Amino acid sequence: MIKTVKSYFDFKKAYEKGKSFGNRNLILYIRKNDLEYTRIGITVSKKTGNAVVRNKIRRRIKEIYREVAPNLKEGYDLIFIIRRNVPDISFQELRSAFYHLIKLSKMEK
Repeated sequence: MIKTVKSYFDFKKAYEKGKSFGNRNLILYIRKNDLEYTRIGITVSKKTGNAVVRNKIRRRIKEIYREVAPNLKEGYDLIFIIRRNVPDISFQELRSAFYHLIKLSKMEK
């Protein structure tokens, strides 16, 4: 089961005090959460597309996270911000962008 960041306060803390990494498709904010598990939050702007497109992107990010989660450090909040060009890229390109940010952030065990 994927644990998610839901509260505005937790998102805001990650944006203000977290460390950020980015590439052409995604921005990642990481912050320690003082919990025993890692949570994921996904932000997709309305400018990205309609609800169907935004939810498709969220599902894709969650699926990639599911693949990677066993190899990630515990006790962090990962907030992904989706850039506008993401609806036009393939799943493989999105996966590659995701892995790139995970490697940059040194979140792998």
